[in-house]
Amino acid sequence: MPTIDVNGTPVQYTAEGSGPGLLFVHGTGGHGEAQFGHLREHFTDRHTVITPDCSGSGRTPLHADELSLDELVEQAIGAARAVTDEPFDIVGFSLGAVVAAAAAAKHPELVRRLVVINGWARNDDPRQQLATDLWRRLPAVDEEAFAAYSALLIFSPPFLAGFGSEGVKATVAGIKAEEWTLQQIELDHHVDITDRLPAITAPTLVIGSTRDVLIPVEHSRELHQAVAGSEYAELESGHMVIFEKTAELVELLTGFLDRD
Repeated sequence: MPTIDVNGTPVQYTAEGSGPGLLFVHGTGGHGEAQFGHLREHFTDRHTVITPDCSGSGRTPLHADELSLDELVEQAIGAARAVTDEPFDIVGFSLGAVVAAAAAAKHPELVRRLVVINGWARNDDPRQQLATDLWRRLPAVDEEAFAAYSALLIFSPPFLAGFGSEGVKATVAGIKAEEWTLQQIELDHHVDITDRLPAITAPTLVIGSTRDVLIPVEHSRELHQAVAGSEYAELESGHMVIFEKTAELVELLTGFLDRD
């Protein structure tokens, strides 16, 4: 897996396919392969698909005691620039959606098209503060409770129930309170890009999920309203729409990204 040094951090990434660059930015607790590996094949015949692992995720180490949004922006952009000298498209999911939007605002000359999936502009409403504050504090109390709460947050009820009892147990057992995950949750808790959104000039598609309890769909609607000229779509899914509604999501992405 290739690596690019970004301000002292060796950021690992993958690049597959041919054609214009398509950068996928992962969300909290994930990495490029885990969240986008199953989507890559739908785009590599006409795009060079770039999937970086941001600080702490995958094989990219943490280098600071606290993550910053601009650090993640520069890591994502750095991976893309290591692959292509041309403007590229960005698709961001969850925290990656916030990073992608901030990247489009900071580097408008580099971003051709932008897709934000289950993202948010601010995290200051009382319900959202309660949810993320509990999420970040639970590991110190009970790591098993953290894993169970995480599963309840990220999957819609019917999707999680569809795993069956043993499947739910296995899913919960696979969720770990890693230090880098907790740092990303901390960033989730306070990040605010409201003042950056007017600087986005790239054609933008905002996608929200109507059964998302981690980032309720109202946040996606607010993003859409704040990004001038953006398009909007909703899917009936929990937060992990990348797995719950893969086919429908791919259809939305290809319809937007492949448009002349």
